[in-house]
Amino acid sequence: MRTAFIKELAELARTNETLFLVVADLGYSVVETYAEKFPARYLNSGVAEQNTTGLAAGLASEGYHVFTYSIANFPTFRCAEQIRNDIAYHNLPVTVVAVGGGLAYGNLGYSHHAVQDYALLRTFPNMLIAAPGDPAETRACLRHLTAAPRPSYLRLGKAGEPTVHTSDPEVAEGKLVPIISPPRAKNLLLTTGAALKLAHDALLAKPTPDWQLCSLPLWSENSKPRIAEALRPYDAIVTIEDHLHAGGLGSYISETLAAAGIQKPIRHIALSETVCGLVANQTTLNDKGGLNIPAIHRAMETFQNPP
Repeated sequence: MRTAFIKELAELARTNETLFLVVADLGYSVVETYAEKFPARYLNSGVAEQNTTGLAAGLASEGYHVFTYSIANFPTFRCAEQIRNDIAYHNLPVTVVAVGGGLAYGNLGYSHHAVQDYALLRTFPNMLIAAPGDPAETRACLRHLTAAPRPSYLRLGKAGEPTVHTSDPEVAEGKLVPIISPPRAKNLLLTTGAALKLAHDALLAKPTPDWQLCSLPLWSENSKPRIAEALRPYDAIVTIEDHLHAGGLGSYISETLAAAGIQKPIRHIALSETVCGLVANQTTLNDKGGLNIPAIHRAMETFQNPP
């Protein structure tokens, strides 16, 4: 996803002179695609993420749409106060880009896990979450963000994520993007971010006309009414995410339905807190945290074979 992001940003920057990229002394062999073409709109701020965020807010106040780029939790939790006060509160066009969302940097341990980021970022005013599930959604989300700049959080995988979509989808804030859509499906698998591939594989492993798979790559507190109406027709919902249970997509969807007065069965597949103390690769940690195909199948069977 990060390669798709940089390539698309460089392409958009050819005609959009407001785009500015600030990196915290990383991304080598990736960011050069942009940096070499637009040196006047590129800055390496050094290993100083809080300063990076304040600097980005200053550039944004002067008319730039700034992208800050760093690994996993460093541009988010380390910079929470600056994002909240300098960017979100002032409604400035800064996109915080986190590379390695979820457990993509699992071998580096908890300091590099990004498994509470949705819970933090979605509470800030004016903030839009952009969590693409594959490179195609990454390009689509980036086009949306640059067309309507605002405080936003772009959560990317690390590298090498497979493409699920056959072409770049149409995305919009609060829009459910269909992936697998049997004509009479009455139940929904709903993902955000890199969990898309896992959900896709789970449904292909046990195809059924009763289940549709959709991705939700763009969401915010303001998009809850739209999402509630999109979810109203389904009999049951299973949410899937590479984030802890607390404060993630599942919590967000439950809040959304409750606020709209919609009652329906819902199950959440997310990571357990056991992953916080473990070091391993992403696949192993996801599995140990309960984010795997058997867990998805069990949740689906709950609604197919009610007690």
